[in-house]
This record gives sequence, C-alpha cells and structure tokens, in this order.
Amino acid sequence: MPTARESLLSAAHAALAETPWSGVRMVDVAAAAGLSRQTLYNEFGSKDGLARALVRCEADAYLQGVDRLLDQWSGTVDPLVAVAEWTVGEATAKPLLKALLTGCWGERLPAPKPVLSGTPPAGVPAQRRADAGLPVPSEVVALVRDRSVAALEQGRCAGGDPNDPGDSGEPGEGAPDLAHRCELAVRLALSCVIAPAGHGVGPLVRTVVGDLRLSGPTPTAEDR
Repeated sequence: MPTARESLLSAAHAALAETPWSGVRMVDVAAAAGLSRQTLYNEFGSKDGLARALVRCEADAYLQGVDRLLDQWSGTVDPLVAVAEWTVGEATAKPLLKALLTGCWGERLPAPKPVLSGTPPAGVPAQRRADAGLPVPSEVVALVRDRSVAALEQGRCAGGDPNDPGDSGEPGEGAPDLAHRCELAVRLALSCVIAPAGHGVGPLVRTVVGDLRLSGPTPTAEDR
C-alpha cells in the first residue's frame, strides 16, 4: 500500500499531466489522493516544496532505471545503447523528466524554486533531501556516466562478453577513455531528446562508441 507521500506525489503527477503547474492546486492534489490538505503541507511544506519533491522523485526513478538496465546488459557497447534508447523513450513520454535532463523548463512546467535562505529545514527526511538541491543536466550526465563506467568495469573484470565484438575482456582501455565513451553515449541520448533522430539513437551510439572502443585511445604527443 502506498504511503501518504507516495499517494500525494502520484496525484500531483496526474494533475501536472492535465494542467500547467500554475493551475495545479494543493487542495485538488490532496483531494485526489484522498488525504487532507494539512497532510499535504506536512509532507511538502508548500507548493514549491511539492515541485522540488516531484523533480527529485523523477530523478531518482530515472537513475534507478539506468541501474536496472546496466545490470541486465553485458558487453561494453550494448549497455550504453540500452541506456541511451531507454532515456530517449522515457524523456519523450515524460515532460518532467525531459525538462530535468535538458534544462528546458517553460511556462507550463517551470523550474522548481530553491528553498529561501533562512527557511527552517523540513521535518520529513525525504523532503529535506528534495530541498537540499536538485541535479542540473550536467550533474545527471555525470551520474549516469559514473554508473556506466562502474558497470562496464565490473563486466570487464568478469571476463567480457564473447558475443560483443568490441569486448575482448582485456584491460586495454584506460579509465579516462572509458569515462569519455560513457559520457558520449549519454550526451548523444540527450541530443536525440531535443532533436529526435529519424533512425533512433541506438545506431548512433553503437557506431560512435563502438568505433571508439575498437580504435582505442588517441595517442598522446609522448606516444608519437
């Protein structure tokens, strides 16, 4: 059974799907969740607090989805393709996630306001976390990149994927090059969120990231 906070967040999500944020009323959110308005204010403090909680919830759900995909796929290219394709699909279907990933907020969906200086901390731990600050797109990119690096490093140490032609299981790629490859895959996905590719993001990631993997790192001046 969902908690009061989960029910309120679900009701707020549903309201936001039908109405611009400026038209979403706290009393309607509480009524839709079957809870009192006082309970709503106890959980979030204000409408701005509810907005911050909605975005934090969206960010957490997105990163959890990334983790699930990285656990499901093996190899050094397929996991990045899977995350990129899923990211584009989710962001296309979820305006709040799209705004979080791209920073493209607007009148219908304005960026959540930060907590005013001097405001007492929220009594609910989950709200304190939401009020502490929300990730900007560059921070989300870094979070996904680091998760991808960790997952690929773990898979490589396990011996690689024999079905992935770009994955020999050998430690031939340095950490900076792996991080660059993972970040490139994320940024390709975000570019397709803003300007969709007719053939999808998967082939782009597979071509660019796969070529980087097979060609190896660019030699430095000292290597030449």
